[in-house]
Amino acid sequence: MIKTPKDVLEAARAGDKDAAEEMIRENSGLIWSVAHHFFGRGVDPDDLYQLGCVGFLKAVQGFNDSFGTQFSTYAVPKISGEIRRFLRDDGAVKVSRSIKERAATVRLARMRLEQSLGREPTIGELSQETGIEPEDIAACEIAVSPSESLQKENGEDGFTLEHVLGDYNQEEKLVEQVALREAVRNLPQKERMVVILRYFRGMTQSSAAKVMGVSQVQVSRLEKKAIGHLREQLEE
Repeated sequence: MIKTPKDVLEAARAGDKDAAEEMIRENSGLIWSVAHHFFGRGVDPDDLYQLGCVGFLKAVQGFNDSFGTQFSTYAVPKISGEIRRFLRDDGAVKVSRSIKERAATVRLARMRLEQSLGREPTIGELSQETGIEPEDIAACEIAVSPSESLQKENGEDGFTLEHVLGDYNQEEKLVEQVALREAVRNLPQKERMVVILRYFRGMTQSSAAKVMGVSQVQVSRLEKKAIGHLREQLEE
């Protein structure tokens, strides 16, 4: 049976990985045309395209026929928005091309797995899907996370990572943000992952435990250790 574009879209929305990949192939020209508007801003065209694919998959996930518009019309601002967000957030800390490419791979894999599994994928599932080691997944995610993630409230008690570690004045804030990101990168793998899930992704300890495949008690202990290690680094 021949599938119509609408059938493929519905299948992709339902988590069909092959359908999602077909949607990207069929709309590759659209994604490239949007990415082309951002050429010449210091980011490799292939990286812009990968970012556009992330925005495109978000459009697939969020589109509804009741919007009264064509899918392509709905997708364009999602594609450009993802690229704009990266260009806006990427200015504070320079990240190598290889890490950006790895981070884009992880983002796409997370989108696919969230659609197919109906939940946040575990670190092990992400690693299996991408072929990237868990430690490297954590490293690339912290490298490309936007600065405002440091002010993102966690999912339980509303604390931000900056709030937990100290209250910086306005003059020191940018320097401390860069130092804090570097300090998080230097944490042991499990502690770094807990910090990412709790403070960069806003998860509760219970949700973070499920993603990591450990108990909530272990997450709590790892979080306390991580905060202690971060304070030690920032006070040196």
